Amino acid sequence: MADSLLFNPHTYDPAHFDPETRRLLRATVDWFEERGKRKLIADYRSRAWLADFLAFSAKEGLFATFLTPSSAAEGEGEGDKRWDTARIAALNEILGFYGLDYWYAWQVTILGLGPVWQSENPAARARAAELLSQGEVFAFGLSEKTHGADIYSTDMLLTPDGEGGFRATGSKYYIGNGNAAGLVSVFGRRTDVEGPDGYVFFAADSRHEAYHLVKNVVDSSKYVSEFRLEDYPVAAQDVLHTGRAAFDAALNTVNVGKFNLCTASIGICEHAMYEAVTHAQNRILYGRPVTAFPHVRRELTDAYVRLVGMKLFSDRAVDYFRTAGPDDRRYLLFNPMTKMKVTTEGEKVIDLMWDVIAAKGFEKDNYFAQAAVEIRGLPKLEGTVHVNLALILKFMKNHLLDPVAYEPVPTRLDAADDAFLFRQGPARGLGSVRFHDWRTAYDAYAHLPNVERFREQADALCAFVTTAAPDEEQSRDLDLLLAVGQLFALVVHGQLVLEQARLTELDEDVLDELFAVLVRDFSAHAVELHGKDSATDAQQNWSLGAVRRPVVDEARSGRVWQRVEALSGAYEMAP
Repeated sequence: MADSLLFNPHTYDPAHFDPETRRLLRATVDWFEERGKRKLIADYRSRAWLADFLAFSAKEGLFATFLTPSSAAEGEGEGDKRWDTARIAALNEILGFYGLDYWYAWQVTILGLGPVWQSENPAARARAAELLSQGEVFAFGLSEKTHGADIYSTDMLLTPDGEGGFRATGSKYYIGNGNAAGLVSVFGRRTDVEGPDGYVFFAADSRHEAYHLVKNVVDSSKYVSEFRLEDYPVAAQDVLHTGRAAFDAALNTVNVGKFNLCTASIGICEHAMYEAVTHAQNRILYGRPVTAFPHVRRELTDAYVRLVGMKLFSDRAVDYFRTAGPDDRRYLLFNPMTKMKVTTEGEKVIDLMWDVIAAKGFEKDNYFAQAAVEIRGLPKLEGTVHVNLALILKFMKNHLLDPVAYEPVPTRLDAADDAFLFRQGPARGLGSVRFHDWRTAYDAYAHLPNVERFREQADALCAFVTTAAPDEEQSRDLDLLLAVGQLFALVVHGQLVLEQARLTELDEDVLDELFAVLVRDFSAHAVELHGKDSATDAQQNWSLGAVRRPVVDEARSGRVWQRVEALSGAYEMAP
């Protein structure tokens, strides 16, 4: 029987969505299944451009339907077009399941559209909607070879042409879809204006003669380009944003786009898990199935509950994204959490399974070998783990110690446009963001022994913040701060996991087994903090005092193992 917690193409029926969304998601699954595993792996290994997938998307109107806000859709038959984070997340998971190359072309299209949909330029918006309807992809021209994503230092220079437009010259590096994008949102600065007022976001066409494609900078089907503009004509109607608004558009676009990494990671792990469990269950070693060994059962069970936790957190974060507004910006914490925490959990899931299947994980005819490589990329895209941990820390005090009242956020699967994501406003004021009381979610499951045990650790972290927090000098020690950030991230992770568990009536055995893992994780990060060079005596004492042992229940663990064992043979991609 299929596990209801994991995506399985054989049984997938997204009945919780409207009919057109349901049709498109199912059609995407069917397209991949009809192509089969051999073709999937062959294209990955030969680094083939994704022309057939993009042709499918164009024919079905997949990108156009999912990525055109209703405000930009005009004409009859376009009522299904909207920017709906719930169904975008569902497609992320599917594309991740079959290969990160497909997801990447979709992801960088999302990034390329961000500055356009935030723009007040009606001509540019209409052009983008038309290009989407034609099946075109988009690109986000932000980073540069010398400066990376340091947009303060951009060397894409725009010189006024005397007719209301500019001539743009400069290079961009690590730009997905830069080989084929019908529209590239490019960030630069004017040569005649100093400071933030000189920033400009403009729309370029990769087919223009002044657009020079240099190369693909990675060895992959993902076309991650270096391109150069040489005296590229930027007309007034090509300008998307100027001044501080251009800077805000860059950061707010990343806010929208980096959320997608979590569900892509989930899809990768799900496909790999079917292969890993099936192999382990059917491999005989010393006269017994590999899964008869206690350490194997523990590793596969840990991988399973971590993956379930990834899904629970990400699904709940969708609700906060969709409910966001000027007076509710809690998504600004949960967003880097999905980017940092969920994707690094994905690495742990793959590593646990790889320890079990060992050499099998290298074989060229398996999806797993591909998954083991691709899972590494997601924590490193749209800001490193360290960058997002540092961002998360900005919310720690308000989240842990100073909650305010909010109306409960329901599950958001309604067919609505998430319009606020394109009018987020200035990318600042994070210290003023307030949160509801995290303890409520924990209180609802206080009867579970490992939730109770983890709650002790979370309460201890609150005491740390009030009695042993880093002083001014330590606040400049990012190495120490990141260890604290890992502890805080676990509390937030557990909170949203519990909220989603309540909404979905999750099996409490699975939930308690997951929190046994989180108790171990918190203890490990506390020990790491204890060993930091600059940790004070008080911080060292606190760290050891926060270490806890999970509550062991062999019967519970056995029941969860039965769920894992049942994954053997539950899915195999069509050959």
